[in-house]
Amino acid sequence: MRSLKLYGKQDIRFEETEKPRIENANDVIIKVKAVGICGSDISRYNKLGPYVEGMTFGHEFSGEVVEVGAGANNVNVGDRVAGCPTFYCGKCESCQKGELARCESLTVIGARHPGAYAEYVKLPAENVVILPDSVDYDTAAFVEPSAVVVHGFYRTTMQPGAEVAVMGCGNIGLLAIQWAKIFGAKKVYAIDIDDEKLAVAKEVGADVLINSLEKPAHEQILEHTNGTGVDVAIESAGSPITSAQVFALPKKGGEVVFMGIPYADINIERFYFEKIVRNELTVLGSWNAISSPFPGKEWSTTVHYMSTGQINVKPIISHRLHLRQGPETFNKIINREESFGKVLFYPELG
Repeated sequence: MRSLKLYGKQDIRFEETEKPRIENANDVIIKVKAVGICGSDISRYNKLGPYVEGMTFGHEFSGEVVEVGAGANNVNVGDRVAGCPTFYCGKCESCQKGELARCESLTVIGARHPGAYAEYVKLPAENVVILPDSVDYDTAAFVEPSAVVVHGFYRTTMQPGAEVAVMGCGNIGLLAIQWAKIFGAKKVYAIDIDDEKLAVAKEVGADVLINSLEKPAHEQILEHTNGTGVDVAIESAGSPITSAQVFALPKKGGEVVFMGIPYADINIERFYFEKIVRNELTVLGSWNAISSPFPGKEWSTTVHYMSTGQINVKPIISHRLHLRQGPETFNKIINREESFGKVLFYPELG
């Protein structure tokens, strides 16, 4: 079968590989219909994270079940599905407490297990998420990143009527804007330095667009909030710069949620750091998308709101490509040769 495999830094190859086989009673083999590039894929490709050389890459996908093991009682051949790509050990202290996202051995397919940049992928039955007919395959390829975002919102104490700032309008930020609305935000501020991304933010529901190149984001937020700030600020850019600036956005007693991952050291100016202390902020980290009972309410809730249309991913998709275009696409992304939103590959097209 066709696949994309990671061999080293900036070394991804389009190759033929062996189709997965049923080996355990709970195995499910899925024909991949759509698979997206995640920001973590870009980081692993460009800087390298945990992976096995020559491993089939990718983890954000949807597809159709084509084969099931004898013990996979919750899944049937022909089911339309998304996949939770995450594995937990079930044995460490965090797992024993039901805090699965904090598992000491947490890993995802595409790193140490064959991933979804391929015609077929294999998962345990408990990792398979059944889709209603109202959720198409393109939308379902966003189930995993959407679950990541709502996992972070579940960590907050946000109430309906809150005002929320989303710093960074990449794929995660654009989903965060929509989840903020679902959680009852009366106003969502989208912050970025790219007007094209801000235009997409408007399309998916942002109320106020803030280009932080024009004036510092916190100054613009204060102008819109009568000098108080927002209830919740989401850092979704994963930038060392915004990871400091985000502390100036919430009101006194507000919350900051880190969803982005800055792959560099963060130097926080005194002005921003003092906001944590003087404004008594609650600072929350959010990691992965699973909870107990596995895979967690993040997944069923995501599928529900996709089925109602309240999670709309279509404006986020910028490229629909053949899998063989993978190597050149990754290269273009890291070299910023063109503007990319979410990239979807269709393995059955080649």
